[in-house]
Amino acid sequence: MTRPLSPLWPLDWWSAWWDAWGSVPYVAPLRDAGQASALEKLHATAFARPWAAHEFERLLCERSTEAHALRRGSAILGFVLSRKAADEAEILTIVLAPSARGGGHSHRLLREHLTALSFSGVRTVHLEVDEGNAPALKLYGRHGFVRVGERKGYYPLPDGSRATALTMSAALS
Repeated sequence: MTRPLSPLWPLDWWSAWWDAWGSVPYVAPLRDAGQASALEKLHATAFARPWAAHEFERLLCERSTEAHALRRGSAILGFVLSRKAADEAEILTIVLAPSARGGGHSHRLLREHLTALSFSGVRTVHLEVDEGNAPALKLYGRHGFVRVGERKGYYPLPDGSRATALTMSAALS
């Protein structure tokens, strides 16, 4: 026995295909604290000490947080979170899904995030990055970040050792 087709079946098929294959990744504001568990899982793909869902929930509920997601359909492929204070901001974290790395998506995500920060009145952005993270250092350099200091033993590594964090800043125009 076959099930009768829904009058919307062509649309259902198209939507499923579009979400899986046809859509181009796009950057959008991230405001839904209900996405915290997805952010936690994605964050764990890139950091030895990933943040817990409750940390993302808290950040997404704060007025001082600026957050953007790289999406394809309904899936989050990456995100960036910053905290603003007066005319400065600090990028707290940026991460892309392993499947989205290496395709220039981090450049687009960061560029659009920095543009939004600029439009909100931020003039200077700060961040910390593991000194051994060559792709991130290249990305930040492309966006005008310069090294201003370092924090020895700042990042825990999977083997139990600790890595130095470079502190960087960029002026937004």
